[in-house]
Amino acid sequence: MKIYVILSFHEDGMDNVYVGTDEEKALSFTPADFESCDALFVEIWEDGEKIDDYRLETE
Repeated sequence: MKIYVILSFHEDGMDNVYVGTDEEKALSFTPADFESCDALFVEIWEDGEKIDDYRLETE
């Protein structure tokens, strides 16, 4: 099973803003969904190992 971790980066650091298995929901987030978000990144985990990571498109 894949787990999607969405990271919100901002001036003061970063926050995990979503962790779950719903790919459609995870990939639908935009920086506008979160206060003071400069960039969103997704990490994809499977069987306890990170298999991919990339920046989500901005609006």
